Amino acid sequence: MKRVLVSLLLVSTLAVSPFAVAQTLEEIPFDKRLKLAEVGDEEAQMAVAIAYEQGVKPTKKNIVEAARWYREAALKGNIEAEFRLARLVSKGAKGLTKDLPTAAKLYEAAANSGHLEAMNAIGHAYQNGVGVKADEAKAVEWYRKAAEGKLAVAQNNLGILYLNGKGVERNVAEAFKLFEQAANQGDGWGLNNLGGMYEMGWGVAKDRTKAANYYKQAAEKGIESAQANLVRLTPGAAPAAPATLN
Repeated sequence: MKRVLVSLLLVSTLAVSPFAVAQTLEEIPFDKRLKLAEVGDEEAQMAVAIAYEQGVKPTKKNIVEAARWYREAALKGNIEAEFRLARLVSKGAKGLTKDLPTAAKLYEAAANSGHLEAMNAIGHAYQNGVGVKADEAKAVEWYRKAAEGKLAVAQNNLGILYLNGKGVERNVAEAFKLFEQAANQGDGWGLNNLGGMYEMGWGVAKDRTKAANYYKQAAEKGIESAQANLVRLTPGAAPAAPATLN
């Protein structure tokens, strides 16, 4: 598939002659990594891009420069660079125009090359019509591919679609299975969602004790909805709305 790369207005740099190094990239000072990046070293381009994106010393955070170097690496076929460039373009920054259609194309290109997080990202784009025309069936397709790759967030997203019958026939048993797969990886939302299934008796027999246990595990991972769900199940708590899943 032909790659689609965002056009950026970049300041030209002076060419630097290649040179051999015996050190690993982690051991090389940033200025030397930058020189390697400028002469086309793909690994150095990724390292420089990440440093600019995260503001790793001695650099300062610079999203435009990060996008520039991700783009250079992506031009060489680096799929991780393509995914990371898509994330930056989807949000935009000072000096970098937010471009949702281009981000979606980058995500889909990376997804077609097997990048699991990109599969989930383009699935989300199709589900919500972000940069592409909304298409729940395509969202299901991409979430399923990422879920089969054991990506917990995709397992949760696909599970929610099965639970609500969006883009696929409603199947609470399949939703339960997907939430369980995410929970078994220690994923906070998977634990919360599995708790909700036990509380509501969806795809499994009702079991408030198991529900509370899963909510507790999810709350310990910082899921605020799980804490609210757990409070609702405590003895003496007033009846409230059904479990909050995500």
